[in-house]
Amino acid sequence: MAVTADPAATDDQDARVRRERWLDGLGDAARGARRLAVACTVAGGWLLLPQAWAIAVLLDAVLARGRGLDGTLPLFLLLGGCLATRAVLAWRAGIAAGDLAEGVRQELRRCAWAALHARGPRWLRRQRSGALAELVLSHAEAAGDYHAGYRLARAEVAWVPPVLLLAVAAADLVPGLLLLFAAPLLPVSMALVGWGAESASRAQLAELARMGGHFADRLRGLGLIRLYGRGEAELAGIAAAAEGLRERSMRVLRIAFLSSAVLEFFASLSVAIVALYFGLGYLGMLPLELAPDLRTGLFCLLLAPDFFAPMRRLGTHYHDRAAALAAAAEVEDVLGRLPGVAAPAHAPEPAPEPPATGARPAPLLRVHALALAPEPGAAPLFEGLEFELQPGERLALAGPSGCGKSLLLEAIAGWVAPLEGSIAIAGGVRCGHAGQRPWLFQDSLAGNLRLAAAQDAGELHAAAEAAQVLRFARQLPRGLDTPVGERGYGLSGGEARRVALARALLRRPQLLLLDEPTAFLDPGTEAALLEALARHAPGCAVLVATHSPRVMRWAGRVLDLPSGRIRPALGVAP
Repeated sequence: MAVTADPAATDDQDARVRRERWLDGLGDAARGARRLAVACTVAGGWLLLPQAWAIAVLLDAVLARGRGLDGTLPLFLLLGGCLATRAVLAWRAGIAAGDLAEGVRQELRRCAWAALHARGPRWLRRQRSGALAELVLSHAEAAGDYHAGYRLARAEVAWVPPVLLLAVAAADLVPGLLLLFAAPLLPVSMALVGWGAESASRAQLAELARMGGHFADRLRGLGLIRLYGRGEAELAGIAAAAEGLRERSMRVLRIAFLSSAVLEFFASLSVAIVALYFGLGYLGMLPLELAPDLRTGLFCLLLAPDFFAPMRRLGTHYHDRAAALAAAAEVEDVLGRLPGVAAPAHAPEPAPEPPATGARPAPLLRVHALALAPEPGAAPLFEGLEFELQPGERLALAGPSGCGKSLLLEAIAGWVAPLEGSIAIAGGVRCGHAGQRPWLFQDSLAGNLRLAAAQDAGELHAAAEAAQVLRFARQLPRGLDTPVGERGYGLSGGEARRVALARALLRRPQLLLLDEPTAFLDPGTEAALLEALARHAPGCAVLVATHSPRVMRWAGRVLDLPSGRIRPALGVAP
């Protein structure tokens, strides 16, 4: 009867292999440090051979042959040289391992940053910032420990024990065979214990991410929690999350201690069997042809513990591998794929048809048969939307709240994928976007404006003047150098939007996407903003979402959503 493999088990194994390859690839960023750490570690292990030989010959000469210390100076020099060199190599390997771990952490953070940046603001808004922070904190630490701990120990196991085994077998075949038969017991025990290590580590990392996200979210909303008197309840929630993390951490530690205990048992048992063999030989209880001399026995007994030492270190760091695989699984779950791995290819969007001879020039922006939905799987807010925007033209988006004005601007900015249709922007066009909820960093007003890469003070001042930022900044203690809190704490909603508009203008855009730029403004400030905007960017195409009749008149044309009908604005433009 044919045996069918379990698809779930196959998928798990394939996923584990994929994640381990991804983790291994992170080390390429610190390839030099990795090679140096491996070389120093392996060289230090190989120096055990002359060190053990020098000790065995010295003790045999002094204790068994009664020669005293005469003529032993070369042996002492060899022993001292080996000890000093191994100490230097261990010190240098530690530094290189630290550089390797830091390089891996930086590479993971770079990949995670690129993946989060590619996801776009709309996806980020639906995520917990604390959970995302764990990608570059505990998950990066796990990846660094994997390379500096597990992979370094694995390289040591691959290169040091075989050389020691050959040396022992060359000195005496019997202890060499004993070590050879005992060696497979350690990897088997690690595999048995490691089956549960990855799942326990993943549960611990998931709980750590959940606790980090929970705490970060409560910290952001601390004022609201205090206002509503929920402080004690939230403290209880944080305590419960901390208790869950403690339980999962203890579970991981229990597995790590079990792994170490199993390895120590088999290693100690194997060394004891080798010692028993030599003890029986020295007592004359073995055939004469098998009886070893003291020098051979000492040499093999000194090397036997060191033969198992790299394997014990590998067992100690085996939970680093489990933790790193769990971290990679969490990264893959959060981001949808491992950062740095190419996404599946998508069908290219249809290219816009070239204009016919004698027709209008190619538009700056063309929206064709567009359908957008607020969330994946949700019903579209509108379908079959068609319009064009030429250089220097203005178009206002109008309609009731929730009809998709902001969603359309975000789709044109590239943050939302269309359900149907296409959005084509002429090549080389710079876009500026100022949304309803702009993100302002904890910095000065000028520092937030310089995010648009403006270095010229005059240009920065002109953009701030056009966006009416200077109207309120002049009343602040330090003007544009006045610090603001994260997310614009200390500014009103209208002031934060004006800062975002100034930041967009500093990009010198050819296409400007504005979402309610005059909301919360008094009529005088609104009129001044529109006048300055027309003066500051005369050839810029503007697509503006608004409820303001004045802004509609300023634009000249209005696109009504969700119908998609374009009509002239009523009244006279200001």
